[in-house]
Amino acid sequence: MSHETPGVKSIRPDQEVMTKQQLPYFVGISGDTVGATGLSMHVVVIPPGARAEPHIHVGYETGIYVLEGSVRTRWGESLEHEVVSLAGDFLFVPPGVPHEAVNMSPTEPARAVVARNHPAEQDLVEPVNITLKEY
Repeated sequence: MSHETPGVKSIRPDQEVMTKQQLPYFVGISGDTVGATGLSMHVVVIPPGARAEPHIHVGYETGIYVLEGSVRTRWGESLEHEVVSLAGDFLFVPPGVPHEAVNMSPTEPARAVVARNHPAEQDLVEPVNITLKEY
């Protein structure tokens, strides 16, 4: 029987992965990359003028820290609520809340660090069908 000693692991994400939300992620900490059992952490890039597909996170909380750009997050059963986050802002998304993120800039990408209390980066993301009102 092998007993591996847990240790510190360094990850430099260098490969873009397209998510169920239709946004590029750079996966950092996850069950797959470092053997995490209760955490995942990534960098998301929202291209200029782009938006995430409306979705929910099943059974886990999400914390987001905006590194650059301005992002409108619409949330609620019909995305009737919204909050704008700028570089330096934190955002909390509870489990099961329908939401989408929209990059407010037509010319610059928005970037954020995303942390979840679950080791899988995409397994429990589910799309939701919502008729969106346009701004």
